[in-house]
Amino acid sequence: MDVIRERMRNMQKIEQFVDERQMTWCIHCTRPLAGLETNEDHVPSKSLLAKPRPHHLPIVTICRECNTGFSLDEQYAVTFLSCVLAGSTDPEKQPNASASRALADSAALRARIESSRTEYATQGGDTRILWKPDMDRMERVVLKNARGHVYFEYGEPMLEAPAHVRLLPLESMTATERDDFEGLSEVGSLAPWPEVGSRMMTRLATGEDMAGQWVVVQEGIYRYSVQQAGGLRVRSVLSEYLATEVQWEH
Repeated sequence: MDVIRERMRNMQKIEQFVDERQMTWCIHCTRPLAGLETNEDHVPSKSLLAKPRPHHLPIVTICRECNTGFSLDEQYAVTFLSCVLAGSTDPEKQPNASASRALADSAALRARIESSRTEYATQGGDTRILWKPDMDRMERVVLKNARGHVYFEYGEPMLEAPAHVRLLPLESMTATERDDFEGLSEVGSLAPWPEVGSRMMTRLATGEDMAGQWVVVQEGIYRYSVQQAGGLRVRSVLSEYLATEVQWEH
C-alpha cells in the first residue's frame, strides 16, 4: 500500500529515445538552442501544482529568454484560477500558495482580478459570481504548456501556430460535451500509437502515470492527454475545473 501511495505522489521517470535532432530548437521562439542561454522548464508550470510537488515532473529545455518571458502570464493565470476556485481575491483564502503570495505582494494584480469579478442575484435569491479572464494571457500559458507536453511526450517541436486554443470550465459543458472531452473523442483502442521510443509510447504500453488516456501529473490538480487526432491535440484539466484544448492540424 505504501508503494502505491508513493507512485501516486511521484511521477515515474521515463527515458526517451527519439531523434535528438528534433530537440535543437526552442519550441516557443523557434531559434536554435546552440549558443543560447537555456533553462530547464517544467511542463506543466510548477506554480500550477500543489506542494509537495511530485518527483520527476516533465522537463523540457527552452531558451532562457522565453522562459523568463512567460513569467508574468503564468503568474496571472495561476492567480486568476486560484481566485475563481476560492471565490475571492483575498490572499488568505487562496488554495494556491503562489497565488496567495502574488496577491499579497501586488495590489495592482489583485485590483485587476477583482475588477473582472461580477456578482449577481439569481431569481431564487442566491448570489453567484462571474469572472472574466484576460483570455490572451490565459491562452499563452495554455499554449506554452501544450507545446511542452507534445515536446516531452513525442519529441515533436510544434513550431507552427495551432489551429485553435480553447478554454472552458468543465461545469459549463453540456453532458455530451463533457463525455466527448473526457473520452477524448475519435480515440479508441485502434487509434494509432506514437513513435517507438517516445515517452507517450512507453506510457501507453506500460500504463505509467496513466488514468485511461490521461497522464496524471497530480491527482485533482493537473492532468493532460496528447493524442494524434487529425494532427496533434493536447487537452488538459486544471484543478478539475478548467478544461483546455490545443489542436495542431496536419
